[in-house]
Amino acid sequence: MDPLSYNSPAAILEQTASQLGCSPVDKKLAFHLDEQDGLRHFKDCFHIPKVKHLPSADTTLVNGERDSVYLCGNSLGLQPKKVKTYLDEELDKWATTGVYGHHNGKRPWIFGDECIVDLMTDIVGAKKEEVALMNGLTVNLHLLMLSFYKPTASRHKVLLEAKAFPSDHYTVESQIRLHGLDVQKSMLLVHPREGEETLRTEDILSIIEKEGVSIAVILFSGVQYYTGQLFNMPKITKAGQEKGCFVGFDLAHAVGNVELYLHDWGVDFACWCSYKYLNSGAGGLAGAFIHEKHTHKIKPMLIGWWGHKVTTRFQMENELELSSGINGFRLSNPSILLVSALHASLECDIREPNSLRVAPVPLYNSFEDVHRFIEILGSALAVAKHPSSDGKLCNASC
Repeated sequence: MDPLSYNSPAAILEQTASQLGCSPVDKKLAFHLDEQDGLRHFKDCFHIPKVKHLPSADTTLVNGERDSVYLCGNSLGLQPKKVKTYLDEELDKWATTGVYGHHNGKRPWIFGDECIVDLMTDIVGAKKEEVALMNGLTVNLHLLMLSFYKPTASRHKVLLEAKAFPSDHYTVESQIRLHGLDVQKSMLLVHPREGEETLRTEDILSIIEKEGVSIAVILFSGVQYYTGQLFNMPKITKAGQEKGCFVGFDLAHAVGNVELYLHDWGVDFACWCSYKYLNSGAGGLAGAFIHEKHTHKIKPMLIGWWGHKVTTRFQMENELELSSGINGFRLSNPSILLVSALHASLECDIREPNSLRVAPVPLYNSFEDVHRFIEILGSALAVAKHPSSDGKLCNASC
């Protein structure tokens, strides 16, 4: 990797602008960075909404034929162009072959989820046998907590960040109540220091050191959804495990956003959705991880037939042969339509190892998008401060 990439994003932009003889906020810099971006071709893999199709757009003020600047990938990623093709393939197969679709085609329905696991493992830094594609994020979080959260009289607390995403907060609350415990006593929240919005790593580690013997599970997000803070997952994992805690992460805002090495970091468990930075569509198929060190130690508390080994699953003898590791946690066959959408999105997200860029993470955003957004925002703020006589926002090159 180019040593320059180890500098902060701001330092890289300032240094590059200086070399170009322009300001860091000059459009010239944006164009230059886009020309140098080895991932820029991925933008062509996505449908970019036109301005005229957005409900709030006023086409008397803006050019409705332009592509919008879409910066909402943290909520819902854009649609890869392959999605419709892949969905049509499965709908056509169903229409023309019926039940035989279970065994035939690019994605035989019996193995649909397993056909695309390899594409996910590289993104989260895991081995194939450590990852399963199933359910939604909150369902997976509950399934994992049922097996990892085993409170005792002395070790019953769950540590998580204050203002965690509701999925995490509600899951922890309900898991604590499920064991008949008091949420106020067993839910340990880490708050930022007064006047600060993000958590200091040293404060997180200090609480783990102080409270570790009473903590059963540490559950953090990889990237905090509200502040965008990237937590130091390796350090949190190491500190927690040294105190005898299981350490898990909700990677909803981290997967496809930052580099992950779950296996090498020794993370005990993790789960994530796929419709944000992985672009699989609203409510897309989620993922879950259990480290291979727990393969023969951690078992699912709730069992479904999809957790039975595939080699004997369809003999229907009701003699359980549980798949090992995370695969034993699968409950039901996933919708092939969700599998197909995720397949299309993961094929769009194939990147070279260590291929990072100082730009918005979604593959459909460019530096020019960011520059254009800042120009429009600046114009809007100026008008809000000094409105024209008719109260309208100027075009601002929209």
